[in-house]
Amino acid sequence: MKVLKIPEVNLEDEELKLALVIKLLEEGKVSLGKAAEIAGFSERSFAELLLKKGISPVIFEDIDLDKEFRNV
Repeated sequence: MKVLKIPEVNLEDEELKLALVIKLLEEGKVSLGKAAEIAGFSERSFAELLLKKGISPVIFEDIDLDKEFRNV
């Protein structure tokens, strides 16, 4: 197991955990529900926190809009 060495940063543990979980969410490595759970929030509270930070709680993947419209 590798040990992650982080230079000294003036962040509380909770702030660091939140920054990490937001990054994991943005990269699609965790779902919104899992990110909220890791961060210690309800899904709704976590989504509201993301919105306050200007981050969409909904992650859109590459969508074929033509195909989606045909399926409506």
